[in-house]
Amino acid sequence: MSNSSQASQRIAALLDDNSFVEIGAQVTARATDFNLKQTETPSDGVITGYGVIDGNLVYVYSQDASVLNGTVGEMHAKKIANLYDLALKMGAPVIGLIDSAGLRLQEATDALNAFGEIYMKQTLASGVIPQITAIFGACGGGLAMIPTLTDFTFMEGQKAKLFVNSPNALDGNYAEKCDTAAAAFQSSEAGIVDVVADEAEILTQIRTLVSMLPGNNEDDASYVECTDDLNRASAELAACVGDTSIALSVIADDNAFFETKADYAKDMVTGFMKLNGMTVGAVANRTEVCDEEGKAVEKFDAVLTAKGCEKAADFITFCDAFNIPVLSLTNVKGFEATVCSEKKIAKAVAKLTYAFANATVPKVNVVIGQAMGSAYVAMNSKAIGADITMAWPTAQIGAMDAKTAAQIMYDGQGSDVIAEKAKEYAEAQTSAAGAAKRGYVDQIVEAADTRKYVIGAFEMLFTKRDERPAKKHGTV
Repeated sequence: MSNSSQASQRIAALLDDNSFVEIGAQVTARATDFNLKQTETPSDGVITGYGVIDGNLVYVYSQDASVLNGTVGEMHAKKIANLYDLALKMGAPVIGLIDSAGLRLQEATDALNAFGEIYMKQTLASGVIPQITAIFGACGGGLAMIPTLTDFTFMEGQKAKLFVNSPNALDGNYAEKCDTAAAAFQSSEAGIVDVVADEAEILTQIRTLVSMLPGNNEDDASYVECTDDLNRASAELAACVGDTSIALSVIADDNAFFETKADYAKDMVTGFMKLNGMTVGAVANRTEVCDEEGKAVEKFDAVLTAKGCEKAADFITFCDAFNIPVLSLTNVKGFEATVCSEKKIAKAVAKLTYAFANATVPKVNVVIGQAMGSAYVAMNSKAIGADITMAWPTAQIGAMDAKTAAQIMYDGQGSDVIAEKAKEYAEAQTSAAGAAKRGYVDQIVEAADTRKYVIGAFEMLFTKRDERPAKKHGTV
């Protein structure tokens, strides 16, 4: 490598031992204005090249904050753009390690144009190769578009900063009051960051994520040999209706579930797992977050929220682009009802509905709790294209809960009549058996056997083809 800077050390820690090959090591800045030529710019502040993660080819760029603070100049950006060209030709992921004070002001329009060239390459690469960003230092202004144009973002918990406007530039705000550039804010409030951790943990987590993902949108190589029992029954699953991140890890091969955007919209879980060695994307409603001891530390209503819908929709769209099958666990009774939510909920639910309906990958839905009203329809129901729908025997599926329905239909009649009609309604119109009789549920499966049946469904759906009307793209 060109030097032993922190930028190169990060690459070495990320990739398989001795696998990194640097490209463009001799490139330096061309600009001579404002005394730039007196300053040596080794690699122009960014190390670029390729290597492997668990044997999988990846392209990496790592910004070097020791060279002009890692600022992005013309040649710096061109190196990144060239790396994208190679990655697109070869069909392999691009991983960007960000540590930069932003635009190199001495290069002005040359640097701005080069910035735009990176955005263009990222746009062309979107949906073709996975793009991953990790932020270790500053990532501000126009640089903030780089992680948000990629698929997954990691952020160091203490020193990293991600912002369009710095906290002190916001009216009535300053960093000590609300550090809008900090990892905590960007992961839990903005929902841009998937994983917050220390530097070593981030590099380990990226390796785990890369091993889950295909190299590109035409690559079927994201399979591994499964050593876990395909028929493994899990008695504890029935108790995981609340915290579905736990349920998903119980179902997954070797109990390994990689959760994305874990700190954002916790009422909706998204992430990757292996099922019989095949990568599957999972989306699940969640009503509680449990700690290590299994105690609920946070609770939510079983409703769709705007943030949860948007998080899930973006995730499903990624899975569809990369031919990753989608599993959903449904437990929802309606929509969040607040004035604030009302501003965004209809659009967000439409986005979620569209993402599920528009995805042509294999789709399996398991109703594990309630599935009520149009919120249930939006959660990967059969009507919007789920290939196989399963339900646990205790699931409730219907327009609304039986008691409320009976009160509306038999308004003004005695409580004993309403109680009797509620019981009838529950059996006929809100039970898993009732939905199965009408063909809206394909299989009623015991909670403990979920893994076996879900794996069987995805095996059967492996060769799925789904022709859609010809169009350039949808507009939702």
